[in-house]
Amino acid sequence: MAIHAHKHGEESNDSLLQRFKKQTQKSGLVKLLRERSVRKKKPSKRLVRLRALKREIYRAEKKKTQFYSNM
Repeated sequence: MAIHAHKHGEESNDSLLQRFKKQTQKSGLVKLLRERSVRKKKPSKRLVRLRALKREIYRAEKKKTQFYSNM
């Protein structure tokens, strides 16, 4: 993905640089490169299962309270 910023008429170098930075931020390129720069370890199967169980418990509790919130 290439990002280009060309000078518009009498535009100053500072405003050109600011416009270029804004384009890179909007494209998400900086965020993507930062994520790729550090290798992340995949979670273990045990951790994945524990997270799934916690998520199910949380959803069950939320569903219980959701029913009674209308009263």
